[in-house]
Amino acid sequence: MRYLMLSKMQDTQPDEKLFAEMAAFIEEMTASGVLLATGGLDPAGFKIASAGEDVTVTDGPFTEAKEAVGGFALVEVRSKEEAIELGRRFRKIVGDGESLIHQVFN
Repeated sequence: MRYLMLSKMQDTQPDEKLFAEMAAFIEEMTASGVLLATGGLDPAGFKIASAGEDVTVTDGPFTEAKEAVGGFALVEVRSKEEAIELGRRFRKIVGDGESLIHQVFN
């Protein structure tokens, strides 16, 4: 089962301890084959919308910074419970905030 784990932007700047803990967590997930991809996201982004033959492109940002998705991880796990556990471990490392997790269907 694949899950896309989205993390909302943080109000605080990461410190060296956070970088070290995240590096170890990412290394562990990579070594076990769970982590497929990870990265940070541009908070501005852009939107593409279509209506009939018209396609429009609008530059962001579209939400307040605290609501914007700041990063993602794509993981492959055996169960929803395993995805939840990875999410819990991530939140314990980064502290207060919110993450969204969606199953990716094949």
